[in-house]
Amino acid sequence: MYRFYLMVLLALSGAALPALAQQDYPLANAAECTPRQGAPNFSAKAKRNGAELKVGYLGGSITAQPGWRVFSLELLQKRFPLAHFSEINAAIGGTGSDLGVFRLKQDVLDKQPDLLFVEFAVNDGGAAPEQITRCMEGIVRQTWRILPKCDICFVYTVTESLVAPLLEGKFPRAASVMERVADRYGIPTIHMAMEVAALAKAGKLLWSAPLPKTDAERAALGDKVVFAPDSVHPYPETGHKLYLAAIERSGVLIGAASRHGSAHELPAPIAPDNYERAKLIPLEANMLSAGFQKLAPTDNGIAMNFASYTGGLYRSNKPGEAISFKFKGTYAAIYDIIGPDCGQVIVTLDGQAPRVVPRFDGFCTYHRLATLVIGADLPDTIHTVKIEIRPDQVDKVAILARNGAKMDNPARFNDTAFYPGSILVNGDVVK
Repeated sequence: MYRFYLMVLLALSGAALPALAQQDYPLANAAECTPRQGAPNFSAKAKRNGAELKVGYLGGSITAQPGWRVFSLELLQKRFPLAHFSEINAAIGGTGSDLGVFRLKQDVLDKQPDLLFVEFAVNDGGAAPEQITRCMEGIVRQTWRILPKCDICFVYTVTESLVAPLLEGKFPRAASVMERVADRYGIPTIHMAMEVAALAKAGKLLWSAPLPKTDAERAALGDKVVFAPDSVHPYPETGHKLYLAAIERSGVLIGAASRHGSAHELPAPIAPDNYERAKLIPLEANMLSAGFQKLAPTDNGIAMNFASYTGGLYRSNKPGEAISFKFKGTYAAIYDIIGPDCGQVIVTLDGQAPRVVPRFDGFCTYHRLATLVIGADLPDTIHTVKIEIRPDQVDKVAILARNGAKMDNPARFNDTAFYPGSILVNGDVVK
């Protein structure tokens, strides 16, 4: 699933798919927990009678499930009975650190967490190491610049397609990159899937199978554990319980390493071009031409489902309607919605040759969050942007057919809509 979303996002942005060889980055030696400096501020506060603590969960669909996230909060409440815990659920399926770093402030930091779990090792599985470093370091540096006493813990999950290095005692590539960031900042890490890998290596794990429902099915399974229905998203009853056990064991080590609470200091970054300045900036009416309509969450189903993520939502289906703005920075994108009624846009950056980008793909039988990349690795100067709706549609029948899908109702697809919500920028929008 992580691979599918990577390919979709790259296709929509017009970017090339990176090489995914694991051996092109030095893989870290695997350990279930590396406590480093622990979580000292969180640990001290959690021991106070009546303390109110918020735990943030920034991640993808594995974190969004009613699994390790829910179980870990219950575990913390049990371990620290004098305090009260609440969660900040900032998990969005199919997204990696490249979106997480931009939505971090809105979705997590504005809610003042005391502890932040970050889970992106699976969805970052196909990203370049340099990109992972920029994003994960940006998450850390943003957090400690705004909330210097918020403790952070990186947690890693796994899929069948990513497990091979773990079977040989090494972390997969994305987790290895994240370990380097954790080392620089003294952040504790938990690989929740070490026991999963051990069971798989011993032939005692079924990556993808239905859960047994009868005594006969359970007896036939023997000592094997069914991990997930799809080799990716663990069953709460099994795979997520293995993840919880890893958190429980690791919590003891992290607690022991949590010596003295204080404000976290920021050392020199690994990547000077990291995304510490990443922001999600809602679009303003003066950035859009007159044909765009702002959608109210109270009277539009799409806005009701997505506007809270994108910081607002606009719609137009009129060719020639456009977004125009300036920014100073190294990266910019539009956080938008794609779906059956969407069409194509023309992206012009700094007056260069226009680029046509579809807002439709083979999975657009429904609406979902997406990212329209405008430019990356840009010089840190002022850039001008224009995004205009094209009049012609893509061949939606052919695009859906590539995925084995069909139009259930052609009228739902017969449009050229564009649903922008906000600007993702590493830098600042210039008025």
